[in-house]
Amino acid sequence: MLATYPLQNPGYHDRDPRISILLGLTLTRGWVSSIILRLVSGAESVRKGVTIWLTGLSGAGKSTIANELEKRLEILGAEFEMLDGDVIRTNLSQGLTFSRKDRDINVRRIGFVCELLNRHGVMAVTSAISPYREVREELKERIKDFVEVFVYCPIEECIRRDVKGLYKRALAGEIPNFTGISDPYEEPTNPDILVETMKESVEESVDKIIRHLQAKGYLTQTAVEE
Repeated sequence: MLATYPLQNPGYHDRDPRISILLGLTLTRGWVSSIILRLVSGAESVRKGVTIWLTGLSGAGKSTIANELEKRLEILGAEFEMLDGDVIRTNLSQGLTFSRKDRDINVRRIGFVCELLNRHGVMAVTSAISPYREVREELKERIKDFVEVFVYCPIEECIRRDVKGLYKRALAGEIPNFTGISDPYEEPTNPDILVETMKESVEESVDKIIRHLQAKGYLTQTAVEE
């Protein structure tokens, strides 16, 4: 389903510099095929791009929801790209620390890629802690079509889950600037969608997102019913 193209991949970026910035990321073949088709035919996409930004504590369930949302969007035939916070740090923000300044730089970089994708009619689904409210609000102002999804889970439950063992290390003082322990997480004051992973199943949370996208016209009624 996924194909990774190296930064020096010949051909595509020579034809159209708009997508050169994205080479080197993991891209869905459907989107790449669509871009190539438009380059060959000269046709413009009639789809409307949107950024779906999942924010929340580590362990809240962002990646789990994003993975299920990916499956649903594929079934619905949407043009989209998944941008995972950990993957972005490895491929686009390598070398950045977890200071507030560097976290904000990382979030802005993700936002830039999302905006570029949206400009060409592609949905961008991002799951990133993005702990600071100010830079998230900055993205909302910059990206015209932006859906903020607050993936809420109490810190106590996130610590209990601790799939990667990070909270244990952070509580032991082994990881500095860890969100929720030694660094703050600033909750959204007015998110477009609130999902509560202690109260809802993954399917229920994704249903909320799909219904919102439908109501806003990013997914058609026909596509959702199919």
